[in-house]
Amino acid sequence: MTNRSAAHAATAPTRAPAADRTAAAPGPRRTAADRTAADRTAADRARLLELVALMTGDEKHSPAAHSTLDALWVLYDRVLDVHPGNADAPDRDRFLLSKGHGPMAYYAVLAAKGFFPVELLHSFGAYDSPLGHHPDRLLVPGAEIGSGSLGHGLPLAVGTALGLRAQGLTGPAVWVLIGDAEFDEGSNHEAVAFAGAYGLERLHTLVIDNSSATHGWSGGIAARFAGEGWSTATVDGRDHEQLYRAFTAPHPGRPHVVVARTEPKHS
Repeated sequence: MTNRSAAHAATAPTRAPAADRTAAAPGPRRTAADRTAADRTAADRARLLELVALMTGDEKHSPAAHSTLDALWVLYDRVLDVHPGNADAPDRDRFLLSKGHGPMAYYAVLAAKGFFPVELLHSFGAYDSPLGHHPDRLLVPGAEIGSGSLGHGLPLAVGTALGLRAQGLTGPAVWVLIGDAEFDEGSNHEAVAFAGAYGLERLHTLVIDNSSATHGWSGGIAARFAGEGWSTATVDGRDHEQLYRAFTAPHPGRPHVVVARTEPKHS
């Protein structure tokens, strides 16, 4: 072999076996719609993170706040019929934050939607601020319940859905956001069973699953709901399009749960 041939052999790329070439083949090309959705998601998330960054108080539950950010935004931006103009209207949708510790994402979304001025975020956690470490419905515009004592949000949502039904208000949707660790509380299991048995179609539960629960269930969290007659969906909790499709999936005659999986809290 000449020196030139030897040099070429040393620098030429090794041809991969057929199986390896197949495995390395590129996937489907992203469409313009895919790029548009991804760009919108990135822009929305960047704006929300800027708002979260304005809250510089002593926050002990930052992972809890960030795990809810994407799901909360999709709900308020694309699904819920509630805004500052109808916040007291009887036919508004109701959103109950049961996972009330680490509310920075919730406050950021409410501010972005105009429930209160963005400038108020700077006061988060201050002694005289309405934006406490647990939302207070008497102080925070747009908040339906005072939250922070875990395990009560889903039972309260069941009661809200029953109350609306009793008043003949069949239009408003009731949404409640809970954390997976709240299933350590027995009250939630009772609420799941009751809502399924009573066919509370206007009740929707969003479970943020960041692997915080002490206990698990065969088949996952969604299986616990499905066993009681709920409609279920399990999605990537960071994917806005998956979240939107799951939030708006039809579920006639049954309550609906969306399990949004995010990165483990302690990863």
